Amino acid sequence: MAKLEKKFVENLFTIEGKVAIVTGATGALGSTIATGYALAGAKVVLTGRNEGKLQALAADLKEAGCEAAVCVADPSNEESVKALVKFAVDTYGEINILTVAHGYNKAQNILDQSVADWQYVMDADCKSVYVVCKYVAEQMVAQGKGGKMIVVTSQRSRAGMAGYTAYCTSKGGADLMVQSMACDLTAKYGINVNSINPALFRSELTEWMFDETSDVYKNMLKRMPIGRLGEPHDFVGMSIFLASAASDFLTGGNYDATGGYWGC
Repeated sequence: MAKLEKKFVENLFTIEGKVAIVTGATGALGSTIATGYALAGAKVVLTGRNEGKLQALAADLKEAGCEAAVCVADPSNEESVKALVKFAVDTYGEINILTVAHGYNKAQNILDQSVADWQYVMDADCKSVYVVCKYVAEQMVAQGKGGKMIVVTSQRSRAGMAGYTAYCTSKGGADLMVQSMACDLTAKYGINVNSINPALFRSELTEWMFDETSDVYKNMLKRMPIGRLGEPHDFVGMSIFLASAASDFLTGGNYDATGGYWGC
């Protein structure tokens, strides 16, 4: 049995000097994870569709002494993703970490939802995961150093919900995709692929649900053993863990970050 060395333990959770792409970096969660990576010493490529928000985040990170670059891209478009990968390599030399944190939902009853609306959610939340992971994986394989892929899905990937026919399907599909990609990529190429399943967290879209006097808030807490709803910073630790050497033996996992929701 190999002796446990102090240096090994000290470096378990470091991502310093690694190059990370974070999609959805304009959103509440994506921007927070990207900030966490940057503050931990990673070189972060921020990507999304809103250039103004991306540039503002990059400016904040650079002011804090971090390294960050901006590349506007559509994660569901192959050519756009290819350009993103090229940009990351041209800018920082390689890609070591990918975190897919973009997402979209349009809640509708199946009787009211058009096939086109359903397909849009599927493309935004499932197809796009495939496209981004495929082309980043090709780059990681070419580098020959392995890598870490983290896909943000949802607590809704394991349970249906009224009005969520598209969203639950897309997130459940993304979780299964993560398991399958791990089978393709980990043993042969050293690329670990995992997903995080977060609870409902605060954002511009969900802020209305955080009124502690409302019935909506009280009903949600009935299945939240943690005693509160999520905040974007709650998921930074798991994101860094899954991007670091500490998670080298973990792949194909869909990791519960639901505040206990799945257990109740």
